[in-house]
Amino acid sequence: MTKIKEVIVVEGRDDTARLHQVLGAVDTIETHGSAIDANTLALIKKAQSQRGVIVLTDPDFNGDRIRRIIVQQVPGVKQAFLRRQDAVPPHHHGSLGVEHASAAVIQQTLQAVWTPQKATTTRLLTQSELVELGLSGHPQARQLREQIGDLLHIGYANAKQLPQRLQMFGISLAQVQAAVAQVRKGKHGS
Repeated sequence: MTKIKEVIVVEGRDDTARLHQVLGAVDTIETHGSAIDANTLALIKKAQSQRGVIVLTDPDFNGDRIRRIIVQQVPGVKQAFLRRQDAVPPHHHGSLGVEHASAAVIQQTLQAVWTPQKATTTRLLTQSELVELGLSGHPQARQLREQIGDLLHIGYANAKQLPQRLQMFGISLAQVQAAVAQVRKGKHGS
């Protein structure tokens, strides 16, 4: 894997240690939990203006909360998403985390980085389109959204968040339809 020029935002020192193990020399900023403070946000803004930033948080509620705060406060940051099943602790105690991901998963995740579109022509999917695709209002909708998020490397999003995330990354209705078809054909392993 080529050297990463951007600064990677992670939640804690265990995540930083794991990235150093896998990637060698990589610079990180640690948020130290979900209570991201003004100094940390200022540091992320500075890193974004000088080198660029990749947000790689844990695939859980707090990680998603941190990601939302950063994306709102620091426009244009790149994002990398780990799948929940790739961040499970080995001994089934503890919480999901970047520090538990395998070297191969971390490398693949950082090769599938998303950059938000500055001016996107992609429109928001409507609620009826989500229902028609099975991404909302169906018993298996959550599972399908998880699989679509994994396939498109955009992480899990609930039915309310999904249209905004797709628009942010410039993913069209046709691309979503193709991903749904691929999942339904069983060509996407979990």
